[in-house]
Amino acid sequence: MSPRRPSAVLLDLGVVAIALADAWTHIEVADLPTATCAWLGALVLMLRHRLPLTTFALTLPTALVTDAVVAPMAALYTLSSLNRHRLLLAGCALTYAIIDFLPWPWSSLDATELSQTNNLFHLSYTLATAAAPVFLGQLVQARRELSLRLADISEAREQERLLTAQSVLAKERAQLAREMHDVVSHQVSLIAVQAGALQVGGPDAETREAAATIRRLSVQTLEELRHMVGVLRASGSRPTELTPQPSLAGLEHLVEASGIEAKLETDLTAELPPTVQRAVYRTVQEALTNVRKHAPGAGVTVRLTHRDGAVHATVTNTAPTRHAVALPSAHHGLVGLAQRAELLGGTVTSGPTAEGGYELRLELPLERNR
Repeated sequence: MSPRRPSAVLLDLGVVAIALADAWTHIEVADLPTATCAWLGALVLMLRHRLPLTTFALTLPTALVTDAVVAPMAALYTLSSLNRHRLLLAGCALTYAIIDFLPWPWSSLDATELSQTNNLFHLSYTLATAAAPVFLGQLVQARRELSLRLADISEAREQERLLTAQSVLAKERAQLAREMHDVVSHQVSLIAVQAGALQVGGPDAETREAAATIRRLSVQTLEELRHMVGVLRASGSRPTELTPQPSLAGLEHLVEASGIEAKLETDLTAELPPTVQRAVYRTVQEALTNVRKHAPGAGVTVRLTHRDGAVHATVTNTAPTRHAVALPSAHHGLVGLAQRAELLGGTVTSGPTAEGGYELRLELPLERNR
């Protein structure tokens, strides 16, 4: 049984104190047997939550030999609030009423007095007094059960709300998957086809090389789109990842396939935590994408080092040699990188260089992410 709360223990102590005070006003201290029954009946109230029926039985002598009523009524109330057996409760209430009504010692009982009107009124009053804690305890028990039932209903409604939200989300994911398959995938496929034709029939080597790069990136984008469409159609029915999680092993291929003049300098090993490897990869990927979009013709240097207990990634590009073409952008790339780094306890900073280029810096502590 779990330990009771301090407030519940203090309440029990308060009930015991009231029962002792009630017994003190109805007994003579010199009458040791009577005083012992009264004190015992008050002290056993500390057990009323663990042994309610036993506690009630031990308080009955108090009602028999004294006029103290707090101990047996408190025990009867607790028994009623914890027990569902109504026949047992009725029997306990009747037993208490009879014991409280009969005089002590029983040898002084006069059968002719039981029929007197005053005694009948006294018996009715005693029965009502015994029934009161039973009804109150049953009311408290019903209120407790109602609260639990309401909590269950609230939990069921919350679960139903979550299921409804998941159903709506699944429909939206399925619709998004259809749109991606019918529109985006179709258009990227056309780009790949046209790039392939240009690769074969290009007028010069530079054009054919650019077409090959476009075709390779288009095919890679198609593969990622197909994977994303499959994830969206799954609608959360099974655990899936949007893409295979990248690592430092893929950085060299990423730099080579970037379509720009880029150089990779690194002393990092594959023993770094996967979260750190993904953060470094995504940072370099976003930086190379930004160079292609905003600094055409620029050269890039990617430096990855491990010093002072942290991983440092720096991507620096030179000044662009051509005007950038206006492309649609949500401007969420650097914000996402900063949020990812913050979750790992690191920082992302960026800004222009003195030579007219741009530099993106990532720093991630290793100790926190092991």
